[in-house]
Amino acid sequence: MTDARQIEAEIIAQTRARGPSASICPSEVAPTLADEWRPLMHAVREAAVRLAQAGRIEILRKGKPIDPAAIHGVVRLRAAAEATP
Repeated sequence: MTDARQIEAEIIAQTRARGPSASICPSEVAPTLADEWRPLMHAVREAAVRLAQAGRIEILRKGKPIDPAAIHGVVRLRAAAEATP
């Protein structure tokens, strides 16, 4: 079973790899963690909210950062500018 720390680590790894000028879709994270990845999507979104609230990533809708508490619909994830190496 995939735990929250693994999910958060994968989000951070993928967003850092893309850099602060590019983003990832949450659905890119789940398949790297499990063959049966669709049940993980809710946990990926929850992890993204925690990371965004901690200032480690940004959650985007239509290319603009949104309040993590307002996450719904289609979103993308991007490394926070200060969180990139």
